[in-house]
Amino acid sequence: MNSNIRIKLSAMMFLQLFVWGTWFTTLGLALSENNMSDVIGGAYAAVPIAAIIAPLFMGLISDRFFNCEKTMGVLHLIGGALLLTAPSLIDSGNGKALGWIITLHMLCYMPTLALSNTVAFSNIDDRNKFPALRVWGTIGWIAAGLVVGGLALSSSPKIFQLGAASAITLGILCFFMPKTPPPAKGKPVNFETLIMLDAFKMLKDVPFLVFIVCSALICVPLAYYFAYTAVFLPQIGFQATASTMALGQVSEIFFMLLVPFFFRRFGVKFMILVGMLAWLARYLLFAFGAPDQVVWMVLLGVVLHGICYDFFFVTGFMYTDNKAPKEVRSQAQSLLVFFTQGIGMFFGYKIAGAKFDAVKESSDSLSAAITSPSFGFWESFGKMFVAEKPDAPSALVEKAMADWKDFWMFPSMMALIVAGIFLVTFFDRGSTKKEAEEEA
Repeated sequence: MNSNIRIKLSAMMFLQLFVWGTWFTTLGLALSENNMSDVIGGAYAAVPIAAIIAPLFMGLISDRFFNCEKTMGVLHLIGGALLLTAPSLIDSGNGKALGWIITLHMLCYMPTLALSNTVAFSNIDDRNKFPALRVWGTIGWIAAGLVVGGLALSSSPKIFQLGAASAITLGILCFFMPKTPPPAKGKPVNFETLIMLDAFKMLKDVPFLVFIVCSALICVPLAYYFAYTAVFLPQIGFQATASTMALGQVSEIFFMLLVPFFFRRFGVKFMILVGMLAWLARYLLFAFGAPDQVVWMVLLGVVLHGICYDFFFVTGFMYTDNKAPKEVRSQAQSLLVFFTQGIGMFFGYKIAGAKFDAVKESSDSLSAAITSPSFGFWESFGKMFVAEKPDAPSALVEKAMADWKDFWMFPSMMALIVAGIFLVTFFDRGSTKKEAEEEA
């Protein structure tokens, strides 16, 4: 891989996550601050709906008809145009239309997660080099959080304008990416390929089936973090929510670079199991840090994102690429997105939304009693570590924090159960042997 290709792939990964990070992290806060907290769960649920639908046909298209990079370019241009309409819908309080716009945007965006992985894997000579490229996606997400927090946009509908501009930029860049032709071009298309059955056949392999099922299940508690952490942090006293949450991606950079070492030394099972247990630890820290608003516990929970994401998702991408036949790699990556970002997250957001109903009244009351501070761009970087207990009636704070503790306990127990299932059911000696042969 020459330096020109490496730069292009790194830029692709950077913008791929920058687009999503601009609005996804603080969408819950933006809706809550604009009197739309009742549609948070529905707005986030639009994301997995798209992840369920899109891979069914996009894996087929990229495997058989069009170059992956060109398909990505078209999808990002359309998705960026859709995001431009979101701010006006929030201003008018039109939650139903906003849900449709997010769904349509994510129908364009979700396939690009798998496509970007395919472009990367197709243009590197060793899959262990993938984390060094994927880390730029993490940097992109961090940059998005810092820009949003620095411009004091965490609770503003303008987060969608920033996302639209970056999506359009990436769409244009994709047409200059290394050519990644469809690996199964010329092969016949039938109903089986249309419903991604080529990839679904991989589920006959028991270890891969266990991996997929557990991946979907762990995404149920994962949804709690993405949807409601941005609502939770200001009530603990954090003032630059987007910047604080970016600390999780900072740790992700460090652990991302360690993935190849641990992957070779300990294997798939160890990596994924540690990732699952990190979700358990995070939610327990949130739950027990809430009643007394223990800042270091909540911060540590955020910082654990590096292990949560890298050891689970990045390892999963590598494992899937290793298991998939060459001609269905895009479909296989789409299959993983289908079950994790789609099935798992859909039920996760629905469950989290229902659980939030018990928190909503006390949470909204506390949010209304808190005055959002204003500060400059550079000052926001220092604020990411700062939490000042809200100036609100103590009874109101105590009630909200007790509700938040109950809220975070459910995903922690869910993560523990899934980790236990994975521990006793996942064994893949064939994959380990294949990795050793390839390394040799």
